[in-house]
Amino acid sequence: MSIINNVTETLHRIKVKLYPNYLPHVEGAYIARTDNEASLAIEDVCAALKNRGGFTGNYDDLVEHVKQFFDETAYQLCDGFAVNTGYFSVHPNVGGTFDKTTAGHDAGRHPVTFRFRTRARLRALAEHIVVEIEGLADIAGYIDECVDTDTGAINETLTPGGMFSISGHKIKVAGDSPDIGIYFVSAEDAGQRVKVSGHLAENIGSKLIGIVPALSAGAWKVEIVTQYTGATNSFLKSPRTIESSIILTVPAP
Repeated sequence: MSIINNVTETLHRIKVKLYPNYLPHVEGAYIARTDNEASLAIEDVCAALKNRGGFTGNYDDLVEHVKQFFDETAYQLCDGFAVNTGYFSVHPNVGGTFDKTTAGHDAGRHPVTFRFRTRARLRALAEHIVVEIEGLADIAGYIDECVDTDTGAINETLTPGGMFSISGHKIKVAGDSPDIGIYFVSAEDAGQRVKVSGHLAENIGSKLIGIVPALSAGAWKVEIVTQYTGATNSFLKSPRTIESSIILTVPAP
């Protein structure tokens, strides 16, 4: 007599840490956030395909062909086509509102952005992901999301000269050090750090609102340097830096 056990193989793992839940009208004491590692570049994914995935062709050719594919994908997106890879799709989007049907396009009022949607093949793979909870995160301070208020995009884009809204925990900009402030840091070159100048429209422990500085096109991250501890009358002796792994894109003009 044979016994057949239906065993589902674990194909993927995602590590998360728990953060206090400050979301209104949402039950539960904690929420999960992925414990992000370094982002993989095209070269890294191609190397994995060669070493793990069994690709037998030339590595350099593979990298070049993938880059050409994405270059052509970007070209088609800029011509107004949506692109569906089977795993995710990318859709061009024009933001803002128009006052009348004969109004022309204004790049400032109607920014062009791109939105991603998961498709069936990626959703199917999600069923085979095991989530490993690695305990409570360091809750001395963290950035939860950054909203481009000009477009309404969350954790996606930045509009230079427009407003941003950053939410998180213990992120208030406070202290007497000259380094205190909000910085946008290039994701490609950490040496490029642009400090937010001017008055913040809101500066509390859970939210910061201000003006996006004149950033060049590319990928950026947020850093907050503060001496805030959560108390209004007690500050850290030295500033601490709260870094975000969220990648924000400034579109090319």
